[in-house]
Amino acid sequence: MTMWVFGYGSLLWNPGFPVARSEHATLHGYARSFCMSSIHHRGTEEHPGLVLALDEQADANCTGLALAVEAGHEERTLHELRERELISSAYVEKNLDVHLNTGEVITAVTYVIDADHVQYCGGMPLEEQAQIIAHAVGGRGPNTEYLYNTAEHLVEIDLRDPDLEWLAQRVRSITA
Repeated sequence: MTMWVFGYGSLLWNPGFPVARSEHATLHGYARSFCMSSIHHRGTEEHPGLVLALDEQADANCTGLALAVEAGHEERTLHELRERELISSAYVEKNLDVHLNTGEVITAVTYVIDADHVQYCGGMPLEEQAQIIAHAVGGRGPNTEYLYNTAEHLVEIDLRDPDLEWLAQRVRSITA
């Protein structure tokens, strides 16, 4: 049976595992947003950055990519995803139904935010997000790089996200 992973942020441009198939997909009931303080990868405890997470919202939908893991790499992929995504326990691993653009519904390993976790910061205004992202740097580099790579990749694969496009433009003006 094929193992699927739902990508909505950095997994779009840096999956970190061999992908056998990639399909545009929609996850119902969740919104992609910068609702997680990053104290490891894109910020520090003293100066947290922001990373994307899936925030559960009944009327929301998130478009992204369903990534099929190459056969024989499932166990290693799951281990590496857990090391990467569950570093601070702010994400929760769930197996959720994802709707492919082909009409097929698959179950995908999906990382969603724990709204009760201390790193959750949902509902922050876009301008405040832009100010944080413009200045934060963490173990994997500048927060700006994370934003720009994700926003640009969404445009490249024709999955536009107006909030991310606005944020990228605003952060560029702040850092200019």
